[in-house]
Amino acid sequence: MSATDYRSSLSSAFERPPRVALLWATPRSYEESVAAARTCYSGGGVVRAAQVSGEGLGDEQAQLRKQQRDRIAASTFAAGHHTTLQHGHASFALDDVSRQLVWSFLHAHPFYNSEQVSQRYVEVRPERVAIPHLPPAADRLYRRRIEQQTRDYQDLISLLEPVATAEYFAVFRARSKRPERWRSAIHKRAQEVARYVLPLGTHTWLVHTVSVLTLLRYRRLCLEPDTPTEAREVVLAMCDALFEQDPLLRNLGVEPMPREALPAWRGAEQFPSDASEMAREFDEQLGGRTSALIDRFADNPRRVADAVRQVLGVPRAHLSDAEAIAMALDPQRNPLLGESLQTVHHQKLGRALSTAHYAFAKKLSHAADSQDQRHRMTPAARPMVQAFLSREPDFAVPRLIAHAGGEAEARYRQSMTETWADAMRLLDEGIPAEFCAYLLPNAVHVRMTETADLQALRHKSAMRLCFNAQEEIWQASLDEALQIAAVEPVLGKWLLPPCAIRVAAGVRPICPEGDRYCGVPVWQQNPEDWQRVL
Repeated sequence: MSATDYRSSLSSAFERPPRVALLWATPRSYEESVAAARTCYSGGGVVRAAQVSGEGLGDEQAQLRKQQRDRIAASTFAAGHHTTLQHGHASFALDDVSRQLVWSFLHAHPFYNSEQVSQRYVEVRPERVAIPHLPPAADRLYRRRIEQQTRDYQDLISLLEPVATAEYFAVFRARSKRPERWRSAIHKRAQEVARYVLPLGTHTWLVHTVSVLTLLRYRRLCLEPDTPTEAREVVLAMCDALFEQDPLLRNLGVEPMPREALPAWRGAEQFPSDASEMAREFDEQLGGRTSALIDRFADNPRRVADAVRQVLGVPRAHLSDAEAIAMALDPQRNPLLGESLQTVHHQKLGRALSTAHYAFAKKLSHAADSQDQRHRMTPAARPMVQAFLSREPDFAVPRLIAHAGGEAEARYRQSMTETWADAMRLLDEGIPAEFCAYLLPNAVHVRMTETADLQALRHKSAMRLCFNAQEEIWQASLDEALQIAAVEPVLGKWLLPPCAIRVAAGVRPICPEGDRYCGVPVWQQNPEDWQRVL
């Protein structure tokens, strides 16, 4: 199928249906998977797709090959030998899909790759919001709330720009001599914060690439909460587009699991939700932090040191713990840490870091967590948003809003209060929770337990301790680095921003961001002293 818009044959539940286009797919994924399976038992080299389909053979022989192909495909699939299906991939252009769908479904697992338009840097247009077909009165309320959220967003950009300008030039004093040159950069800082009032139903567009196996799993689970209606439309359209190119994939017989059979729905119906009480219990763990270290292996440093010694074949008597750890974590000793290619997961000594483990209780806004979850090697048990449709507004307040105070903060808090009230009205009128949740703002809190090994955490810290990182993720990463340094200083001292790593590795320029340099010589400061508003 060419890269043209494709819609499911189902009538859409939305005024503006999701758009799906198949950009590219591995040719003959079904037969390639069988060829890969046969290669495992081949004494004559790699088996090709043409061989499993009987190309070039007579009709009778070709028919026998195809029967063999289908038997192998069915038996390996039924037995759970699914790696063969990961040799086939498909890349889709998705448009008019909600941010909630992306967060709750498409990015809620590690087996994908996406490039998505950024709300931090691209201003949101008012018409780009998911609008489900609702009864007339509910439809009017829903649309009024979206229109008001859009006005709040645009007004907050204007209200925040003067404060952002003052903060920006307080850091970049020399740039204040040519303010026009930096107007766009400052506007984006205000825009990044104003987006917190936008609804979760705001449309996005992205290139999304998955293996055939992942797409089949999507199909099986497309009725999972939080977005079963939208996910079903999008996933079935993705599958239809791929199956049109490779009809043999239908032979695998994967169909959506009924909603009533899915354990998340069963649990939600079996146990009454009490979002306020659950939030109170969770927040007690945080102690005022964004991310709190709640568990770890008691001997993490020894585990890492032992793993390094095991890689090298060196006994403890010849290589101390501190020296072994430095070989893996000190950028001066391991200069690959200073490179942007991020090869730690591929290094033999780098993989020793996977032996240390941590667990964090973390509270972020939906906007921040939508970026945090892209760190797929630090997985989390993320909540059902609709389970948190509580009567009391529960939202994050960005630093710039709190710093601005006055009219900007008042407008922000009013938007939160009114948005929650309208979402509750819709829920009371019997509108499905999944559609009510589309109105919740990007600021809505997401609470989760996140786990990480030191290998993945070191990479995440190197990305998110940068002062250009989204502020909540930056704060969470700083919380994590400081807590680990307090209990495991021999490990925690190497959780550093990219500039500090590059200094230690002797890499220049110190900041890899070019014109996006934050303006703060972070590498010269102690982590305990790091502060930022923008």
